[in-house]
Amino acid sequence: MSLDPENTIVMETTKGKVVIKLRPDLAPGHVERIKLLAREGFYDGIVFHRVIDGFMAQVGCPHGTGTGGSSYPDLKQEFNAEPHVRGICSMARAQNPNSANSQFFIVFDDARFLDKQYTVWGEVVEGMDNVDKIKRGEPVRDPDSIVSMKVMADAA
Repeated sequence: MSLDPENTIVMETTKGKVVIKLRPDLAPGHVERIKLLAREGFYDGIVFHRVIDGFMAQVGCPHGTGTGGSSYPDLKQEFNAEPHVRGICSMARAQNPNSANSQFFIVFDDARFLDKQYTVWGEVVEGMDNVDKIKRGEPVRDPDSIVSMKVMADAA
């Protein structure tokens, strides 16, 4: 599979490398935000604060608690018909559909009840076995984290 380096994220976690194919065709605004934050180093060192077995691993809160986001304004929702299945990357949000900011989650197993209610912006194409190793918990004790998150085009 050939990946577009400008639309691929390479995430080094405490459990190993995870490669995410971005989907600007589904959610151009969200993909733009993820790339912007990755390029600023926003995600480097941030913990997986909410990890539910058989469901998903959530990350992207600068406080490590699920209560914060970036300094940028929240995003307008870009809900799409892409199914929430294993390996899908989708944006976390509060009750307001237009409240996604920097937090996202990676789906472990089928979570189709989220379809068309959360913005899918990418999918794990390599390293899902590493995502499976992330410590579980709500909140997670001694959580795993993103060591670095880069746009592939910049990593060369």
